[in-house]
Amino acid sequence: MKAFRLDELEAERAANDGAYLQFLRERNMSVGLYALDAGSIDPQQPHAQDEVYLVVSGRAAITVGAETQPVARGSVVYVPAGVPHKFHHISEDLRVMVVFSPPES
Repeated sequence: MKAFRLDELEAERAANDGAYLQFLRERNMSVGLYALDAGSIDPQQPHAQDEVYLVVSGRAAITVGAETQPVARGSVVYVPAGVPHKFHHISEDLRVMVVFSPPES
């Protein structure tokens, strides 16, 4: 078993000065913590993998393809591989768990 604490992951991500921390990588998936501060710009480009986002904290909107949806703690969003997507209108610091399948390359 592998177990993680969100506060420890957030501290590690912040210590590495990055918006994204991959903390689990297995044969069929990878998992990371993505952080965007209020008012920031999401620089993402489409990925070659399917993704699932679980919003851990914060508030924003996400656009996936032509659809836009508000997100907050507890929101879960599926993004198919290759589809353009961005978080925007980030009104509260956003912390998002990201699951890639297959693993992010």
